[in-house]
Amino acid sequence: MSVDERLLARAGEILGTRTVKATIEHALLDVLRHRARAEEIAALGSMSDLDLDRPSVMKRAWRH
Repeated sequence: MSVDERLLARAGEILGTRTVKATIEHALLDVLRHRARAEEIAALGSMSDLDLDRPSVMKRAWRH
């Protein structure tokens, strides 16, 4: 397998990683985190699988 060395070096600079393995693993984790955030945003937008639209849940959420 071959990897674009310039792309890898640039990614390493941005991510603050020193090795090829660390750069690739960090980049992969970033991709997974990005997907998870996108899914959470979509869920919040649709209230899908959330109890936030239930008054009984929200009433307890705002107790002081």
